[in-house]
Amino acid sequence: MKNTLLLFLVLVLLSGCSSSDQSKEGIPCIDVRKKYPEKEIILTDIADVEYVHLSTEYDEYLYKDGSSAIRDITENTIVVGDDSSGSILFFHRDGKPKSRFNRLGQGPEEYPIFLRNKIVYNETADEVYVDCSFRKSIMVYSSTGKFKRKLPLSDRITSMVEFDDHSLLLYDDQLQNKRQRKGGYSSSQSFDSSFVRISKEDGKVLDYALIPYSDVDLTIRSELSEGFIVGINTFTRIVKCCSGVYLNNPESDTIFHYGKDKTITPVICKTPLANDLDPKIVFSHFSDLGRYQFMSDFTIVNQIGQVDNRPKSNYYGRDKRTGEIFTPKISLPDYKGHYFNSLGGSFLWGKIQTLLFLDLYRLKEAYNENRLSGKLKELVATLNEDTDNEVYVLITFKDIIISE
Repeated sequence: MKNTLLLFLVLVLLSGCSSSDQSKEGIPCIDVRKKYPEKEIILTDIADVEYVHLSTEYDEYLYKDGSSAIRDITENTIVVGDDSSGSILFFHRDGKPKSRFNRLGQGPEEYPIFLRNKIVYNETADEVYVDCSFRKSIMVYSSTGKFKRKLPLSDRITSMVEFDDHSLLLYDDQLQNKRQRKGGYSSSQSFDSSFVRISKEDGKVLDYALIPYSDVDLTIRSELSEGFIVGINTFTRIVKCCSGVYLNNPESDTIFHYGKDKTITPVICKTPLANDLDPKIVFSHFSDLGRYQFMSDFTIVNQIGQVDNRPKSNYYGRDKRTGEIFTPKISLPDYKGHYFNSLGGSFLWGKIQTLLFLDLYRLKEAYNENRLSGKLKELVATLNEDTDNEVYVLITFKDIIISE
């Protein structure tokens, strides 16, 4: 009850004030109208880096689409979803093959669709949770493919993370979609219940991460059928961190922290509000890594035909110590002339680590142009872009700042 009351006060603050007022109340704000100065961040200055190549000593461990292949990382295991074959591959943290299975099919113990499925792995229990929400379920297997059980779902989900030993935290995409079809929220509704925590054992709803609602339409509509909603744009809705998760709620222009103790706190907001912009601009990604926070925005288009003309995303960084906001230019000393504009979220409780994808084809080009050095150069010299998996950078941050 105490947490609900606190959240209600936050709701009043966010809904009743302008964007500048939000910032005055102590919530940092990103102004998407501004062009922030560029700042270079040298990764090795703020983190320890390790190059990881997932070995293909066995042909069945070669996979495609390296940028989105890794679905989960645990203390000792890297989990890959191979969309081209429907296989789930397990590697040791040093990149050596560990186990694999493929349960793609139409049977009662199989997953019928495998395209960027959300996958969560609990290493202690050796349980793999595979999103099959088009069949309204989550399938649970061992890391060798033994079927364990099926968890029922009421709707389609677009995000899934392990919240604790007993539960998964999901984002219910269809709940938002249904609201928009019905004309939005009711006037008496105070909270959005799209973030839902379910039991790992039977799929029962345990509770909701209740955040302030906002009746903002983020759907894409078809010109062929007036008023027909094609679908809500997909954002990174849930991101792990040391002390819980971050919840991205673009409908309210706010990122919230959802703690292990179930408390919810606004962390950063965007200005102007989405409803004050045409077209709407919202946060699409957020991560909190050591000293820095990284964000990107996304422009909503109202008609399918306008998608090709949508402006490119902008990227933002924020120094939690100084409050400085900037445009990130992230460099890796071993990869001369190549820059990154953002970093992904953490994947382990209690540690601030992330993974950076390096395209092997471009790495080989850089190698031939003598733009690689150190251990990265040594690794790439041994690889073939046609027969080897991609290379990743495992990043462990030195400067851990959990709260300001």
